[in-house]
Amino acid sequence: MKKRVFTVILAGCMVLSMAACSKKAATETTAETTTAAPETTTAAPETTEAAKTTFTVGFDQDFPPMGFVGDDGEYTGFDLELAAEVAKRLGLEFVPQPIAWDSKDMELNSGNIDCIWNGFTITGREDDYTWTTPYMENDQVFVVAGDSGIESWDDLAGKTIEVQADSSAEKALQDYPELTASFGALQTTPDYNTAFMDLEMGSIDAIAMDVTVAGYQIGQRDADFVILEEPLAAEEYGVGFKLDNEELRDDVQGALEEMQADGTLKAISEKWFGKDVTTIG
Repeated sequence: MKKRVFTVILAGCMVLSMAACSKKAATETTAETTTAAPETTTAAPETTEAAKTTFTVGFDQDFPPMGFVGDDGEYTGFDLELAAEVAKRLGLEFVPQPIAWDSKDMELNSGNIDCIWNGFTITGREDDYTWTTPYMENDQVFVVAGDSGIESWDDLAGKTIEVQADSSAEKALQDYPELTASFGALQTTPDYNTAFMDLEMGSIDAIAMDVTVAGYQIGQRDADFVILEEPLAAEEYGVGFKLDNEELRDDVQGALEEMQADGTLKAISEKWFGKDVTTIG
């Protein structure tokens, strides 16, 4: 009888021992699982940061010669060629991103693009973006048909003037309220290709726009257009970044200065304009 009781007690102890071991193992397994989770969580930001290898440039695809769609269907232009060279020197993949010009701030602030680089005027926007130093000078001017009889601002009275929406030319016109009040109409267009077609068809009398773009458009078209001698405004082009994005701005600025020093800026400028129009250095 004592032997049977001892056997039962021994068996009970073994069961309790096994249960304790199982509970300990389960506790250790849970602890290991719990401590392992943070390692996965902390690794994610490193992967995301490492994946940032692109340089996305926002531009107006209807703004030749700064940025536009070439005959081969590819994006091209003076500014895009500069940007592509900068990206190469920074070890980044160049991504040209066409944008609606009046949505450029939304695109930049949302992070869809890294910068705005497309004949982007610094003048009047100095505090709205983080800028490179100016790399090119420009004027805002009026373009008219050669046989229009329009030779000065006075001749624009009663005429229909067209300007790109949210452009530097539109802002420049705001400084001349008496002039704009004399117009028969002042209307906006989404791009200057459309404006030149309107001028060719005679549906408008003049375009207010960048002289750099005007000169290129006139050279490319088989039409008689004239740039009025008196400019609306003198300005400078720069590369605009989101406010406080000084790190990327400094990298781009450094690459542009290298390009000026080794003659690359001059070579690209001569390719597009037949002369060096750059102002860095």
